Parts: sequence; structure tokens; C-alpha cells
Amino acid sequence: MMKHILFTATLLLLSNAMTAQNDITQPELKGHIEFLSSDKNAGRYPGTKANKRVVKYIIKEFKKSGITPYGNSYKQGFTARLRVKKDVAPRPDVNTWNVIGYIEGNDPVLKDEFIVLGAHYDHLGMGGPSSKSDHEGIHNGADDNASGTSALLEIGEKIAANRHLLKRSVLLLAFGAEEQGLLGSKYFTENPVVPLSQIKLMINMDMVGRLNNENHVYMGGAGTFPGGVELMKSLGEPLGLTVFAHAGSVGGSDHVSFYKKDISVMGIHTGGHPQYHTTEDTIDLINFPGQEKVCNYIYSALMKVATTDYKMEFIRQD
Repeated sequence: MMKHILFTATLLLLSNAMTAQNDITQPELKGHIEFLSSDKNAGRYPGTKANKRVVKYIIKEFKKSGITPYGNSYKQGFTARLRVKKDVAPRPDVNTWNVIGYIEGNDPVLKDEFIVLGAHYDHLGMGGPSSKSDHEGIHNGADDNASGTSALLEIGEKIAANRHLLKRSVLLLAFGAEEQGLLGSKYFTENPVVPLSQIKLMINMDMVGRLNNENHVYMGGAGTFPGGVELMKSLGEPLGLTVFAHAGSVGGSDHVSFYKKDISVMGIHTGGHPQYHTTEDTIDLINFPGQEKVCNYIYSALMKVATTDYKMEFIRQD
């Protein structure tokens, strides 16, 4: 009898562990944002020890989820020129990285096509020319863009757990130096690890942690692939989300670098707020139930394209 009880308990523990791996959970989202937006990481500024620490963290999480590098390394290094205030002498260029994870599809033909899911992990450090605060201090960047990075890690974990469903392959891209002028995504699109012609869609997450009471999700670029606007609106309904899917309005974050290379894109966010680029963008303002909902929405959109032969072609928007 005791052996039976122990066996049952073991099965339950294993089942719970598998569920944790398969599901996007609020505790995991919170854990990622707590680390990324901590004072220790001092605003995740390029060229700092904190930047290196965050890169190591992302790689560790990819490995934990069974997400492999594409090629020999998760890291794609590049040099970033840092923005400075007007009339301030240029600062020395610094070294930073994109972090690239890979989940291979299963279809013998479609696995050579890629869906990119991306988010930038850097922020403003102590402020600088992009800050909207009237004083210097740690810009924790909980929503911008620890929220997008945490979403990347959690959605990536769920994709990896369901990799057997994939037809197309998935690249997970954590971009460096976005706040310095989209430098990480620009570097990737100039030095891609796969031919750009094989990237069929880039989904970018930048500020996805502040879902409002009306459950509004916003995106630009939904019209850059066939049926995108209709698809994205329909996927929001089961989750109780009201989706503002603009066919164009492509601008403002790393997906722009891909759009300029004639790649279909979507830039997804939960809206602006007064704490944007200030020292007040902190974890206590993150809506974790809302972020979980948004992550599941983005997961369902990616899987709709990655697990089927959904027709993909680039449609330019003015």
C-alpha cells in the first residue's frame, strides 16, 4: 500500500513538473522580470557587467528549456555605438550580443522556413539621452523590455515542449542595444544566421507587461502577410482580448529592421504609459495575469503559422 502511495505521489510530481515546462506561468514570468529589472542589473546597459550577466541568464534559460543554438554558439557578438546627449563627446564603442535560440521544425520542406520570435533585453542603464526622467537613476525597464524578454523565455519554453507539432522552424532572438538605435536587429539582418529569404515572419514583443483593464493588445504590421489582420483579431477573442491589429504602422522597435528587408512582421505591445523611459518603470506595475494572457495569445499566433502550411508572402504596407 505504501509503495502504491509513493508511486502515485511520484507520478503527480512528474506531472506537475511537465506542466510547469509546458505552460506559461505567472510565477515564471515574474521570476524573469525580477531578475532582469533588478537594481543589480542597473538598467541592462550595453557594455556593462550587467549586460553580460543578462546574456548568461538568457542562455541558461534556453538550455533549461531544451532550446539549442543555431550553429556553435548562442551568442552573436557586435559592436554598439552608444547614444549621448547633444554636445557631449562620443563614448567608446562597446561589445554586446544578440542571443539566438533554435527549435527545428519537422516537415522535410517547411523546416527550412523560419519564424522569428524576438524581444530586446537591453534598457537605458542610468538614463542618458533617451530618458524622460528629470533625474539620473536606475532605469529598471520592467515593461521596457524585461516584459518582452520574459515573454520570449516563457513562450520559447512552451514551443520547445511542443516541438513535435512544428512544421516550420523557430528562431528565438533576444536583441542587444535596441535602445541605442535598433542596433542588434540591424546587425542580425545584415549578418543573418539563415538566409533572409527563408525567414517568413518576425514577431516582435516590446512592452507586453501592462495589459489594461479593457484587455487591449496593439500591433503594427499585421497586414504584411496574407490574412494577418483577420487572423490576429480572431485569435484574441477566445482569450478575451480586444486586438487592435493595424495592417501597417510598422515602426518603433526591432521588427523594423526585418521589414526593411522585405520580411513580414508584427510588432506587439500592450500600450504606452507615463513610466516609459523613466525610473518609475518598475515591476510593481506589471500586470502578470494580463501578461500571461498576452503570451498565450502570441504563442497561438506563432503556432498557427509554424505548425501549418499557412501561406506566407511579404506584403508591403505604406
